[in-house]
Amino acid sequence: MVQFSTEKAQRDYQLVCAAREQGDQHAYAMLMQYYREPLYLMLLKMTNNPIEADDLTIETFGKAFCSLHLYSPTHAFSTWLFSIASNKCIDHIRRKRMETVPLTALSSQENEFYEYPLPSDLPSPEEEIITAQRVEMLHNVVNQLKPRYRKMIQMRYFDELSYEEIAEQMHLPMGTVKVQLLRARKLLAEILKNKNGQI
Repeated sequence: MVQFSTEKAQRDYQLVCAAREQGDQHAYAMLMQYYREPLYLMLLKMTNNPIEADDLTIETFGKAFCSLHLYSPTHAFSTWLFSIASNKCIDHIRRKRMETVPLTALSSQENEFYEYPLPSDLPSPEEEIITAQRVEMLHNVVNQLKPRYRKMIQMRYFDELSYEEIAEQMHLPMGTVKVQLLRARKLLAEILKNKNGQI
């Protein structure tokens, strides 16, 4: 058995193995349960569009589950999954841009065309910088929350702890954790909305 540095990474690898090698539907469901919310939050931050973020979340799981045979435990499953999500989102944003710009544009001189480069599969340096800036800005937004909400969001989405782990560490009932996380997400959504699409 491959050994990981965290229990969460070890747990995920066991679920991946069960899904990949045994077709265990429960394992697939558990992976979705653990990562659907953090994936959605990241994609919402990148697209600033709830519908697109939800669609991309489903597409990410679809691609990941169809490609489990390609997953290597050299990295944690969460790292691999979030990389797929980020790449899909960048491709989605690039396609939207391409839909608004023709592949060739007629210049003022008759029969002269300017060629537009086709999109690459890899993010450009500019896109990598923008992504890093968005991540930093999201941290700044989270820091605007009240301390208890900020701590919960950090534990849930940055540290990727389960509801049970958060409840245990904060000495709170599970129901309280879920309610306060829901409130925290609503506050985050309001702050993001007031940013006028900067995130």
